[in-house]
Amino acid sequence: MCDEQGMTVLALAQSIQDSDIGTFLRESPFAYPLIEGLHLLGLAASFGLVFFIDLRLAGLLLRDVPVSRLHAALRPWVFAGFCLIFATGVALFLAEAAMLVVNTWFIVKLVLMALALANALAFELAWKRHGLAWIDQTEVPAVARRAGWASLGLWLGVCIAGRLIPYYIAR
Repeated sequence: MCDEQGMTVLALAQSIQDSDIGTFLRESPFAYPLIEGLHLLGLAASFGLVFFIDLRLAGLLLRDVPVSRLHAALRPWVFAGFCLIFATGVALFLAEAAMLVVNTWFIVKLVLMALALANALAFELAWKRHGLAWIDQTEVPAVARRAGWASLGLWLGVCIAGRLIPYYIAR
């Protein structure tokens, strides 16, 4: 990214951060902590439940439960958790946009999130497109096990990068 573009991104981020809503979220003694707490609850719900699905795909947990059954039971809760994470993540970004756009760990988190979502989307599309007969069986094919392991690693990376963001603030 050239300096001119970087300054443009930083200037845009600063204007977002300095907006009325960004200022309110950042300066309120209750809003930011409440939103951050909800973000963590959404993370626990979505990643916690994805963790069970991924461990099942990897063949490490609930081997006697068909993937389709576990996926169907947890999917609405995972989706609700992701919606909560997205909404609260946007709010948290509004409060600290200028700091975040120059934070290496924030960028790493976004890249890992994109890869994790691409992995999940590829799995969903393959499942729907090919009908995947194995989905109701207890044995999981190697490609699905790899998708589970990839998801575990990527979401773990997202969590670690997210936790590192406040410790590497550009001054």
